[in-house]
Amino acid sequence: MAKSSCSVVVYPGTYDPITYGHLDIVRRALSIFDKVVILVSENSNKKVLFDIDERVELVHLSLKDASFPTDRIIVDKNSGFTVEYMKSHGYNTMIRGLRAVSDFEYEMQIALANKHLESDIETIFMVSDLKYQFLRSTIVREIARLGGKLEGLVTPSVEQALKKKFGWR
Repeated sequence: MAKSSCSVVVYPGTYDPITYGHLDIVRRALSIFDKVVILVSENSNKKVLFDIDERVELVHLSLKDASFPTDRIIVDKNSGFTVEYMKSHGYNTMIRGLRAVSDFEYEMQIALANKHLESDIETIFMVSDLKYQFLRSTIVREIARLGGKLEGLVTPSVEQALKKKFGWR
């Protein structure tokens, strides 16, 4: 696939924790864009397991675990509007992963609100790979809480952090 004229894309999310589904979107975005900004965001509507600095660290560790080209990925954090962050850094394109129709309905509303806030911001939707369509951070946290199998859902670093957080031996 040819590179877009927009060489940087922002991939915002809570990443609590980052999963192989998120990493699949990053990998595929790198086939289109020169750089991906993984923007770890605060979301007052979500109760998080890991604080924002822990989530940033887990993103870095996951990228290392999965052998990503870190020279093409920027990891940053944000507690305000994503579009304000993007404008202040000179970015105009974000990517969002879609697992199901229900994701589309929610993401479309967010994209339209973002367009209202900053008309120059474009949102690209990428459909999740079939093997990750069930995967969401909420499910991963629940599996970890109950002591279930995390292999294939998250990187080894995230698995270790989850086990530590939930007091696994």
